[in-house]
Amino acid sequence: MLIGEYEHSLDVKGRLIMPAKLRQDIGEKFIITKGLDGCLFVFSQNEWLNFETKLKALPLSDKNARNFVRFFLSGATECEIDKQGRFLIPSNLREAAKLSKDAVIVGVGTRLEIWDKETWQKCDETISADEIAENMTMLGI
Repeated sequence: MLIGEYEHSLDVKGRLIMPAKLRQDIGEKFIITKGLDGCLFVFSQNEWLNFETKLKALPLSDKNARNFVRFFLSGATECEIDKQGRFLIPSNLREAAKLSKDAVIVGVGTRLEIWDKETWQKCDETISADEIAENMTMLGI
């Protein structure tokens, strides 16, 4: 399971270190794409196949579904960890997540999220466990 919060800096080429604790679960090759809330999503190859299957099941006749699929697939790219434990984040994805120097990698179970550090801090400050818990009963949790 992908869990935890890790801070690292991007180098001048746009490479980021994949924390050693996450490498086994995410794999040497993985998929990175635009995510929601201003971050990037990172999927292991297996999790990406699961996600892709769900995207393929969406109806082509629904405009929102088509846009949803476009959003995730248009920027998706396969990444590979180098011998120093780094991977390159393509410039279009760095721009999408407003990544410049300091980044935070967050494990959220089945995927990782990559955030600009400042954006993550603002997002994290707005999360209220009590408010979320109240709304989770609608989802059966």
